[in-house]
Amino acid sequence: MGILSWLIVGLIAGWLAGMVMKGSGYGVIGDIVLGIIGALVGGFLASAIFGEPDAVNGINIVSIIVAFLGAVVVVGVVRGVSRTARV
Repeated sequence: MGILSWLIVGLIAGWLAGMVMKGSGYGVIGDIVLGIIGALVGGFLASAIFGEPDAVNGINIVSIIVAFLGAVVVVGVVRGVSRTARV
């Protein structure tokens, strides 16, 4: 998947994850960054689970769902780490 595709899918996934994971938001840029990281994590996990190196490619609903799930995981981890760091 090209870098522009990752950015677009990451933007959508980050925005969706920000809407679903309510609480202290990270702003538009933070959501995009977490969405892109989530897209990478989700793509890696999908490739590992399904055994295909190109299990997720292009801008389509499957890629957005996988990136969204990865972004939710990343947001959860970031929130968990930031909460423990404050204590």
